[in-house]
Amino acid sequence: MPMVTDSAAEGIIRRFEHAVGLRGNWESHWEEIAKRVLPNYSGSFTSQGMTRSQGEKRTEDMVDATAALALPKFASVMESMLTPRSSRWHRLVPTDRALLKNRMTRLWFEDATDILFNYRYAPRANFAAQAFEGYQSLGAFGTGTLFVDKLKQGGIRYRSIHLGEIFFIENHQGIIDTAFRKFPLTARQARQWFGEERLPSKIKTALASDKPADQDKEFWFVHCVKPREDYDAGRYDLAGMAFASEYVNFEEKVTVKEEGYNTFPYPIGRYVQAPGELYGRSPAMLALPAIKTLNEEKRTVLKQGHRAVDPVLLAHDDGVVDTLSLKPGAVNAGGVTDEGKLLVHALPVGNLALAREMMDAERFTINDAFLITLFQILVETPQMTATEVLERTREKGMLLSPTMGRQQSEFLGPLIERELDVLAQQGLLPPMPPMLRDAQGEYQIEYDSPLSRAQKAENAAGLFRTVDWLTQAINITQDPSPLDHINFDEAVPAIMDIQAVPTRWQNSAEQVKAIRDGRAQARAEQQMVDAAPAMASVAKQAGMPAGGAR
Repeated sequence: MPMVTDSAAEGIIRRFEHAVGLRGNWESHWEEIAKRVLPNYSGSFTSQGMTRSQGEKRTEDMVDATAALALPKFASVMESMLTPRSSRWHRLVPTDRALLKNRMTRLWFEDATDILFNYRYAPRANFAAQAFEGYQSLGAFGTGTLFVDKLKQGGIRYRSIHLGEIFFIENHQGIIDTAFRKFPLTARQARQWFGEERLPSKIKTALASDKPADQDKEFWFVHCVKPREDYDAGRYDLAGMAFASEYVNFEEKVTVKEEGYNTFPYPIGRYVQAPGELYGRSPAMLALPAIKTLNEEKRTVLKQGHRAVDPVLLAHDDGVVDTLSLKPGAVNAGGVTDEGKLLVHALPVGNLALAREMMDAERFTINDAFLITLFQILVETPQMTATEVLERTREKGMLLSPTMGRQQSEFLGPLIERELDVLAQQGLLPPMPPMLRDAQGEYQIEYDSPLSRAQKAENAAGLFRTVDWLTQAINITQDPSPLDHINFDEAVPAIMDIQAVPTRWQNSAEQVKAIRDGRAQARAEQQMVDAAPAMASVAKQAGMPAGGAR
């Protein structure tokens, strides 16, 4: 295939440079945060890290490690509340809720959910580690990005994209639909990925060299994903894919590969957005004044602590200091008067206890910004009833829903849509039942993460409070009729959904009816057995002669 050098590649580079220009002051802001919160990323926003050497120390500007230690805990909080690897944190359900009455349809969606989770958490997929990296980026810089694509062996692969590499643009609805990723490849890696035929001349020259250094020389590429202007859903070639994917060599403006995607492959999450801004703002940005203050306080305390441990000495001007020995067990003559009054004193170092209180106040602010204090509630008060736990969970869900709820709609929704598309392309989903196929397989996502259950806990907590109150009233009045107001047949399935009980563990409506019919029949038979002696007695009396005479 001939090398493409037309205006398409140049147009992509121009749009990429425009996206770079939209970053404005962001990169200097991110660099300042990286130095104090995520030092591994320090220098990566300056020429994409090309000015730093591998293995170089990057903690020179970090005096106190509170924020750096809080960030992984924040990522753990996000993972445990949104995507806990130990549980099914979402499920697929039909858009038409009436289809849920069909057990085959419900089981198909449950099977599809199980398959998705199996591929997502397969060792080769590496979802958990990459998602954790994305959550750290979210906490530090306010924006986290994953790249989701298929594995050649079958399945899904995930990669967390460093914010220094990814640039994006929103559409008119505020939805990110265009992404540019600039990244380096050696000449040998470029040949492995794109093939040698479409590579530009400089890379081919490097590959032809006998010197290993030339073959390992790095060249820059831009991956552009954008909505396809000539999209036609009825076609089966690239024009039938909603998003165009093009790889362009940055130096020579040459397109080296063209692909397409049915779904956007870069799920991007933003923590919060300021009006008129494209990128997200993070807890680290909010806590940055406290982080800087704590660093300066730590510097001061270190100086004062040094003076307290190895104090500055104040002595009477009589020549004692010239011969003063600070060795353990040393005897210094002339350090006291005949009356025992000290002639050598330590210089006062200030109130270290007050300094610690001030530092603790800043640490609390930092930990609060990273949501750590919110999750100490259950740890500090482990002796709670089930109702109290539900109440605390409900309160936690109310506090977290504005920020974490955004991740469900902006990050996890597109992520799951992309995953299902990848699995469907590879034929890894089960065939649909006829009823669902007639509905064109329309589905929606219901989140079963701890956050979602915390948000749904309001209804369950209200029911439990009501039942507790009614139980007390019944114990006083000995009248069970107040419970007649509660429809347990509706409440119990809903509570099982809130508690994420799998469909296979639940009895269907037909099974419940059969169990109740069997119980009613057994009760009727038992009543007949219990009534048999009395009926025999009545029959015997009915057969006796009138008056009871023989």
